[in-house]
Amino acid sequence: MTHSSSTQSTFVPPVPEAKRWIAGITFPPERPLINVSQAAPIDPPPAPLRRAMAEALEKPETHLYGPVLGLPALREALAANWSAHYGAPVAPERVAITAGCNQAFAATLSAICGNGDEVLLPVPWYFNHKMWLDMQGVTTVPLPTDEQLLPDADTARALITERTQAIVLVSPNNPGGVEYPAETLNALFDLAVEKGLKLIVDETYKDFDSRSGAPHDLLNRKGADETLVQLYSFSKAYRLTGHRVGAIIADPALLQEIEKFQDTVAICAPQLGQHAALWGLENLSHWLAGERDEILNRRAAIADNMPKLEEKGWVLKGLGAYFAYLEHPFAMSSDELGPKLVPEAGVLVLPGTMFTPAGDATGARHLRIAYANVNRSGIEELFDRLAALDWPLAGSDGAA
Repeated sequence: MTHSSSTQSTFVPPVPEAKRWIAGITFPPERPLINVSQAAPIDPPPAPLRRAMAEALEKPETHLYGPVLGLPALREALAANWSAHYGAPVAPERVAITAGCNQAFAATLSAICGNGDEVLLPVPWYFNHKMWLDMQGVTTVPLPTDEQLLPDADTARALITERTQAIVLVSPNNPGGVEYPAETLNALFDLAVEKGLKLIVDETYKDFDSRSGAPHDLLNRKGADETLVQLYSFSKAYRLTGHRVGAIIADPALLQEIEKFQDTVAICAPQLGQHAALWGLENLSHWLAGERDEILNRRAAIADNMPKLEEKGWVLKGLGAYFAYLEHPFAMSSDELGPKLVPEAGVLVLPGTMFTPAGDATGARHLRIAYANVNRSGIEELFDRLAALDWPLAGSDGAA
């Protein structure tokens, strides 16, 4: 009798898979590997934050279980931060702290969906979102996006069934980098309210949005309490990826259900990470503004160097936060191109096939560039290497 577990229902995690491509390969000092595969800060937290974390380690409570939905002081601080940023009152009771934003997503979907339910996920999607839905027995309904990688409410409407429970959005987007316009979010919010669905907006990269002020006013919309769920990560803002601190901003009734998940899976988010996130919220706003400026500079470097690739047939489809999403000109699929770029160009990048349904032709044509750990000169070198590739082009010599 054959048996299939919930984890066997999904695919191999893309980032570890890509890391295996570089195993055993030596990169010469004059041409080191350019790693643009993962969107995680590689630098440690700033020194003042590290000192605050060292002090937190001396507190006995740091080493104990904490409240399941997070430290009250952190919930209060994030509620105040959220209220100020979005111009809408957010009570601490609407905030839950999780072990990273991936767990925020998993907890939220577990509280919303059951086996056999459906969730709309725009394509290209964040692969861990798809993986969790697979493992939970929830059907992912691919929501096509347009040439600007934006989802459309009318397209989404046609995909909704009686089993649909939620529409999931990521803005600024992973993998596309696109900053969703307020009108796009409002149209999908209206649809969610009309159909009685949750609109889940993952705003992991909100601190690096190129727009000043609030990117939307969904919290001020009628029905937001019952409809809107926002997800957040402290990892990118304060370089706390290894300390696993994320958040959910949602209706307290939903958080009561999420509390069941949290208590069973993690009991509480890591205490040290929570203390670090609190200190960051209270003390690092000026530092974080500088981090945003640097990311925006690297974003500008992508745009500045893009003409080198455009003349070779590449197309920039999306750009923002930590990501650029590129359409490549070559005859091969991106899942062949990705491993080939490692030894031949010294570049590690994720293929679009990791962000799309199996057999989706758009995945074969695209690559995701995660540029947050590559400075302006590194970006210039990356584009020089890609522009130098002299491989068969799509449509030439009968190639696909």
